Amino acid sequence: QVQLAESGGGLVQAGGSLRLSCVASGAFSMYRTGWFRQAPGKERTFVAAIDRSGGNTYYDDSVKGRFTISRDNAKNTVYLQMSSLKPEVTAVYSCARGKFGSVIKYPSGYDYWGQGTQVTVSS
Repeated sequence: QVQLAESGGGLVQAGGSLRLSCVASGAFSMYRTGWFRQAPGKERTFVAAIDRSGGNTYYDDSVKGRFTISRDNAKNTVYLQMSSLKPEVTAVYSCARGKFGSVIKYPSGYDYWGQGTQVTVSS
C-alpha cells in the first residue's frame, strides 16, 4: 500500500515563498510524481510533475519560472518550491503517484493521492 503525506503549506503574503514536501511510504521512487491543486469550487488542476529519476520535469504554463519540482529518492520525498506567490494560487495542493505510461497533466494519470496541504496567499 502506498501512502503520501504533504506538508509545508500555510499562509503567506503575495510575493512570498513556500516549499511543499510529499513524503511517501511504499513503492514510490520508481514512479512519476505530480503536484495538483484544487481551489474552492473548482476542479483539480495540474501544477507540476517529475519523472522517477528527476531528469525530466513538467509544469503548467502558469507556474513556469516560479515553481520548481524536485525529488530525493533516498528520502522518498518530492518537493515543490514555490516563489513569487500570487493570491490566485490559493488552493489545496496534493501530490500523487503516476501510473506507468499514463497522461502526465491530468488526475486520471495518477493512482495514489495524499490528503493535501492548504496554501493561502494573501494580497
